[in-house]
Amino acid sequence: MDIPADTPIADLAATRERLRTAWQARKPDYAQRRADLIRLRDAFRARSAEMDAAIRADFGHRSSHENLLSEAMIVLAEIDHALAHLRRWMKPRRAAVGWRFWPARAEIRPEPVGVVGILSPWNYPVNLALVPLASAIAAGNHVYLKPSEHTPRTSLFLRDLLADVFPEDRVAVALGGAELGAAFSALPFDHLLFTGSTAVGRKVMAAAAPNLTPVTLELGGKAPALVCPDYPIERAAARIASGKWFNAGQTCIGVDYVLVDAARRDELVQALLAQLRARYGDLGASRDYTRIINASQYARLASYLDDARQRGLQVIEPFADPAAQAQRQAERLFPPALVVEPDPQAQVMQHEIFGPILPVISYRSLDEAIARINALDRPLALYPFGHDRAQIDKILAQTLAGGVTVNDTLLHFGAHDLPFGGIGPSGIGAIHGRNGFDTFSKLLPVFHQRRLAASDLLKPPYRGKIDAMIRWLAK
Repeated sequence: MDIPADTPIADLAATRERLRTAWQARKPDYAQRRADLIRLRDAFRARSAEMDAAIRADFGHRSSHENLLSEAMIVLAEIDHALAHLRRWMKPRRAAVGWRFWPARAEIRPEPVGVVGILSPWNYPVNLALVPLASAIAAGNHVYLKPSEHTPRTSLFLRDLLADVFPEDRVAVALGGAELGAAFSALPFDHLLFTGSTAVGRKVMAAAAPNLTPVTLELGGKAPALVCPDYPIERAAARIASGKWFNAGQTCIGVDYVLVDAARRDELVQALLAQLRARYGDLGASRDYTRIINASQYARLASYLDDARQRGLQVIEPFADPAAQAQRQAERLFPPALVVEPDPQAQVMQHEIFGPILPVISYRSLDEAIARINALDRPLALYPFGHDRAQIDKILAQTLAGGVTVNDTLLHFGAHDLPFGGIGPSGIGAIHGRNGFDTFSKLLPVFHQRRLAASDLLKPPYRGKIDAMIRWLAK
């Protein structure tokens, strides 16, 4: 597959204008939205093998099982969910007006906003492009997508797929790097969604600000797993391993570090190591272990371990093989590693890791563990493990994250009726299911006056009611 040429920056504004003009000329009704979603679903399903090959080529290697689970299945399920509920989502929603405005009535009408811009990342390059695109289409918008330059083959797949499904004045795709991304962010969209790092999210928001473009930012952060003293270590290790080393840790809601009661820290370390050996065996030959996306990301992760060693921290690398190091680096195969009891100044605790390194930290009390979580920015995800409801409620009451899965990891992402989004440095706004539909809609409040005019309120018998209300307010 040839790597596509970049979209000329000079073409961006004209493409957005073409999308906007077409939308104004004919805003998508229920029939068109439904037909568009069905065509997208059918075309995507038919080309899932092509998608798998493109992603594996961009990563160097990624498990086909991971591709089908985290990309294909989630996209298809999101489209099917929208199709099943679209008619109900589009209906006006009744709203109360209160007795003071009787006999008026009110409603909230979900209206499409126009042209939605989507900046999607490289770590789940299809899922995080097509899920919000499906929501934007369901809400009746046209879409301009800019996928990541770090997965060029997948970006080309997306461009070709969408060109086959949609007219060019309904969905368009721009290809290019950071300079094009900056220009894309500065277009006067009716809504802009960005998924990626917090640092880039700040730049996207700043670029959108002059146009007062509404933004949804799906960012990241240091998502903790907190193992309470009553939760079985073996079970916690198995579920944390899934949430950490899926996609080699390159997951915005992946476990970034784990807190465990001090008495069982070493037991958890050994259980995590057993999970790694059972899952990946001969690491180099494993078909299930994903490579790091590019050399700069590999170097960043290596610098975190170098920093940990220089600080004298315990770094455990169960698949260490000095003889294979050069080959692994060439293949971008970064072995899983544990860092035990890192201090807050260590690089692994200063930054979102976004890779297969897992810090393990002990705590002496639940209050101490909660304080450690709250000392960092609010994360995109939180994973408490425990059977004591009071302890779980305490954790949820005293921390705040974008989303939570209790006694497991990642799973809240796949629940269509749960809003997916962060808070503060981990994001703004939410997507998925009806939440995504509402994000890309203007929830238009409409007040319907019935028979009674506003001027009539000053006449009998309504004047008496107004006087009574004034007396009540004056009390």
